This record gives sequence, C-alpha cells and structure tokens, in this order.
Amino acid sequence: MTVWYATALILSIAVFAVVLYFARRSATYQDLDRRIQSEADLTAGILAESFHARGVLVEKDTAGRPVLTPEVAAVLEVVPDFLLVTSRDGRLLFASPDARALTFAEFEQLNAITRPPAPTAAHVPGRFRIEPNGPTMHYIVRAVPDAGDQFGTIFAGANTRSAELRLEQLLLTIVIAFFVGVVPAILVGGWIAGRALEPIDRMITEVREITDGRSLHRRLAVPMERDELGRLAETLNQMMTRLERNFAALRRFTADASHELKTPLTVVRAGVERAITRPDTPPETLAALEETLQEVNRMTELLESLLTLARADEGRADLHRESVDLRDIIAEAGETGELLAEHAGVGIEIRLPPEPLVLAVDRSRIRQLALNLIENAVKYTPRGGQVSVELAGNDGRALFTVADTGIGIAPGDLPHVFDRFWRADSARTRTSERAGTGLGLAICKWIAEAHGGTIDVQSRPGRGTTFTVGLPRS
Repeated sequence: MTVWYATALILSIAVFAVVLYFARRSATYQDLDRRIQSEADLTAGILAESFHARGVLVEKDTAGRPVLTPEVAAVLEVVPDFLLVTSRDGRLLFASPDARALTFAEFEQLNAITRPPAPTAAHVPGRFRIEPNGPTMHYIVRAVPDAGDQFGTIFAGANTRSAELRLEQLLLTIVIAFFVGVVPAILVGGWIAGRALEPIDRMITEVREITDGRSLHRRLAVPMERDELGRLAETLNQMMTRLERNFAALRRFTADASHELKTPLTVVRAGVERAITRPDTPPETLAALEETLQEVNRMTELLESLLTLARADEGRADLHRESVDLRDIIAEAGETGELLAEHAGVGIEIRLPPEPLVLAVDRSRIRQLALNLIENAVKYTPRGGQVSVELAGNDGRALFTVADTGIGIAPGDLPHVFDRFWRADSARTRTSERAGTGLGLAICKWIAEAHGGTIDVQSRPGRGTTFTVGLPRS
C-alpha cells in the first residue's frame, strides 16, 4: 500500500511539475510580449512628444547618415532589450546597446525586419531567430504616425532565453520536491499503513496458529471499534465456533461408534474362534471361518486406531511417561519385525547404539510407533528386498530410522502419507498377507508430536522409502 501511494504521489508531483513548467513558461512569454509592447509604446510616445516639442528629431552625423538627435537618443538609451528606430525609407536612426552588441551579419538580419513595407499604425508581433547560432526573440514592429514623416517603424524585441525555464530547473524542482515532500510522505505513509494494517497482521498470526481441530477453541480479539476489522474478527470467530462444534461432533461420533462396535466384534470373534476349534467343522466351513476371523481382527484393529485418534483429538489420550532405554523398545519391536520379514522373504537389519539411550517416553506408544513403521517397511518391500532399522543419538535427540528398498512413494503423494485413511495408488496392491487400515502413519505422527518430536519421510519410486523419527532427550 505504501509503495502504491508513494508511486502515485511521485507521478502526481512529476505531472504537476511538468504542467507547472509549461504554464509558467507560457505566462513568462506573455509577460515578455507585454514588456516589449510597452517598450514599443513608450518609445513611440517619447518620439511623438519630442516631435511636438522640438519638431525636428533627425540630424546628420559626421558620415552624412541620418540619426536621432543626441537628446532623444540619450533618452532611448535607457530602454532595455533590442530597440531599433528607422526612417520611412528604411534607414536606421537608432539602435539600443543590446542591438549594437550584435555582429554585423546578425544586426543586418534584425534590421531587415524593419524595412518597408512597414505597418502604418497596428502592432505586428512575431518570433525571429538570428542565424546561425544567434538568440531567438519575440518582437513587435509598429509605426510612429504621431511623430511626423521623419520616422518609419519602431522595432522592440527581447531574447526568449530570459523567459524560458531551463530543464535543469525542472529537474531540480522535482528533486527538491522529492526530498522535501515524497520521502517524508513515504515514511509517514508507511507508518500509517503499518498502524492501520497491524490488526490484520495480528489476525493472520492468530488464525495461522489455529492449525488443527484441537485449537479451534481459540478466538480472535475483537476491536472496540465497530468497523470493518471488527466485523471481520466477529465473522471469523463465528466460523471457528461452527467448525469447533462440527469437529467435536465428528470426534464424539468416531469415539462412540468405535467404542460401541468393539463389544459386538468381540462377541463375533469369540464365536468364530469357538467354531474353529470344533473338531467336526467341515474344511469348507473352516476356511470361511478363518477368513471371517481375519476380517474381524482387521476391523478390531481399525476400531482401536480410530478410538486412539479420537481420544488424541479430544486431548484424552494421556501419555504415561517413564525413563526407559530406547534400545529395549526398538529391539522388542525388531523381534516382531524379524518374524514378519522372514514370513515375507525380506531381509532385515537392526542397528542399536552400544551405549544406553534413556528417554522419558510412553513405552507402549513408542513401541507402537516403531512396530507400525517396521510393519509398513516389510509390507511394501518385495520379496528379496532389505529393511534397515537404526537407532542413534545426535545433538540431544534420539533418531530412529526405518529404511526399505520397496516400491517407494511418488513425490506428489509424499505430503499426504500421514493423512488418515490415505493410501498411495501404488501401495494399494497387497504385497503381503497383512492388509493395512490407512491409519498407522497418522498414529505414528501423533505419537511423535505428542512426545515433542518429529517424523519425516523421504522416498523415490522404485528405490525405497526412509522414515526418520526424532525425539528430544530432555
């Protein structure tokens, strides 16, 4: 806003300076024309009064040329600019000091304007430049009818250079106006714009901090003035109130549905397990019961994950922290990973530091995080591939890395890997007997962030994926 206003101000000053320049130039030319007209009228008046008082105003000089009498010539000497007085036959009777200062060639060009045919009474204005490099002047040629037949015309002219405003003056005016007017205007305008937009900047900061459904209880401060900013803050607060109600209703529904479905699923699983253990069950029925039990277990796992995330969203998923050696947790999860890798025909390598790596964490949650990442790595690595699990300490953090040589993730899919129920198209083909629910990585992200840590992913299609979890040691 400040830049646009400053640009508009600079353009306005520039346009004003140009208009002022040409307007002042026109006014100066008008003043110049009035001045030379006054000089011509004054000279004609002096000659007319002198003629009425003395009669003869022209005499011969030593060379026999007609000139004005010394008394009249002395009076006209004080007239400024270029002044010529000629006789009726075109002879020069008087020339002012400025005219006499011209060269002979320049003077002849000037004198040629006054030669017959001459005007009788009217003023004849004009503009004339003395070539090749002489001055440009405005002039007036008029007759002297009241001074007898001794005089022909009077030429009164002035150099236009005295009336022109030079370009340097215009640029100097613009520069002065810039430092005197524009710079303070920019500083004051920036301060005013900053003060005016400061509430909007605070709103942007506060809204940006509301990044998920758990912070929708926060509200913007409403200004005391009931202006546009106040109405904007009220509108945003109303929108966040509606979003908070919707998110709360969705979390309650998810938690309630997950909790209510656990009991019937438990009953179904118990019934299927009893039916499978009966020795008289036909093979066809046994196969159908085993498939049903597998899907019931998968559904139970999905409900457990939904319930975990719903409690986390409501802030009810408490962490039971205790000081534990992360090597024990990773080793325990690695044992399960080795069984899965052996069944899938995938190699697995687990590297643990020689020194204890003690952190205050929730043992069961960290084990769940590690096991989810290892299961994913084994699941999406083709037979004959390799999975590497490494735990290390670095700069006050514990780094847990799970890398595989599996199918990888496309660059466009990487920003969505931690979204709930999201699965990349290339990962939907089952490469293992164990199907996923699409919630494992979302739970991993929650566990890492709940411990004050981070989780990152790097992947290239066809070359594998690497998940890195960083947990603070303090």
